[in-house]
Amino acid sequence: MLYQNNIPNGNSVPDPCNSGGTWAAVGHYDPKVGSALTNKFAKDFAAAGHTWTRELCMKDSDEDTYTNGQELGDPNCNWTPGNQPERAAFGHPGIYNLQLKSIKKFSSSESCVRKLDILISNK
Repeated sequence: MLYQNNIPNGNSVPDPCNSGGTWAAVGHYDPKVGSALTNKFAKDFAAAGHTWTRELCMKDSDEDTYTNGQELGDPNCNWTPGNQPERAAFGHPGIYNLQLKSIKKFSSSESCVRKLDILISNK
């Protein structure tokens, strides 16, 4: 099932592995397709009934000091499906943004995803 329309800027979440790219499968560690390996945002989103709620918006799923709402462009948690978010998304709610400097040294998205797998297994 495609959940991109259930979160603000779901079709334009920045890809931390590919500057200027987007991460289509926001709840997964594979940027292009949903996979069995889901991130913490996916687990929180499922717990919210796959619905954008104030609680999910205020949560910091990836524990990087930014709320899910801030990262997805809904800092005031007012977004509803079908409406324009307050801002553009600047981060990924399921990938700890403070790790991005170590990820950026990889030249390809595939290498970055492998690096994410290493970071995940060590968390």
